[in-house]
Amino acid sequence: MSGQGGSAPDAGAIEAIARDTVARLPAAFRAHLGDVVLIVEEWADEETLNALGVEHPLDLTGLYHGQPIGEKSSMASGAMPDRIHLYRRAILDEWIETGVRLDDLVRHVTIHEIGQHFGLSDADMHALESEAD
Repeated sequence: MSGQGGSAPDAGAIEAIARDTVARLPAAFRAHLGDVVLIVEEWADEETLNALGVEHPLDLTGLYHGQPIGEKSSMASGAMPDRIHLYRRAILDEWIETGVRLDDLVRHVTIHEIGQHFGLSDADMHALESEAD
């Protein structure tokens, strides 16, 4: 998906790329993502932006809500499921501004948020991204 002509990809297209990204991850990672909810929204809400100190909704392409796997306790119950939010309008804005292929951009954002779930460093996330190609 490199062309930018025609209509903008909808949330379903963004989600399909993100789910394909997850499917391409090594099995050891996929095994720990089954309960993580993937959500594609137009943009982050005001409360989220304020909590993160982000001034404009187009500045946030994705967000992980949850507790990294290494910090979870078997004693915790009743908590909301971990969630990965992808923000369609911010992703599309970056896609248009940078000219990066849409599938590459969505893959990058998705893996970054998955990395937050696992508590990975930026270097680890880049290595994981390479494995998912």
